[in-house]
Amino acid sequence: MDTDTSATSADGVETAEGADLTLYFEGRRCIHARFCVTGAPRVFLANVKGPWIRPDAMTVEQVVEVAHLCPSGAIRYRRRDGGPDETPAPVNLLTIREAGPYAVRGDLRLGGEAGVFRATLCRCGASKNRPFCDGSHRDAGFTATGEPPTTDRTEMLAVRDGPLFIDPQPDGPLRVRGNLEIVSGTGRVVARTTETYLCRCGASGNKPFCDGSHARAGFRSN
Repeated sequence: MDTDTSATSADGVETAEGADLTLYFEGRRCIHARFCVTGAPRVFLANVKGPWIRPDAMTVEQVVEVAHLCPSGAIRYRRRDGGPDETPAPVNLLTIREAGPYAVRGDLRLGGEAGVFRATLCRCGASKNRPFCDGSHRDAGFTATGEPPTTDRTEMLAVRDGPLFIDPQPDGPLRVRGNLEIVSGTGRVVARTTETYLCRCGASGNKPFCDGSHARAGFRSN
């Protein structure tokens, strides 16, 4: 049933309670991929004043499906109908977006925080919400291919899921530990790895991998 829902906001997260589902929206993590307003336009109302998230306007399964499409994790949910809440993707996957961020899915342990399954991480160095992307790459004129060369590290991993630890290094790259498949924007495998360092200053000559350019560029992580 399509009803108005008043959202509450705390610590930058809007919470909208529905009869069978609670939706959470964290605006500072949103990269405006628009899967929400195009896939569930009666739930996520674009360009309106007042309440704009209506969890009951579509079925729970439909809303959950759209939430899973949100690459940044800005949209999350908690089911109240006894159905399963979100679980990690079966393969830890990092997609390199053309002239944009890293889109990561899996059992993410981001800076020590667990329970994160989707995130878009800055690789241009300009975000004001690091390590997350905030769209600053567009204003910064960041250019970087989403189709880097295939490496010699593409042998299939014995295990493709499990905890993926992502630790932003002070004034340096993202250190990633765990089973990970890195793919291009078109889905081509770039590398399979259990530990790597990914550029987040935007200056590496070996993107997406760190080559030490952050030190020469004077990159500051805060």
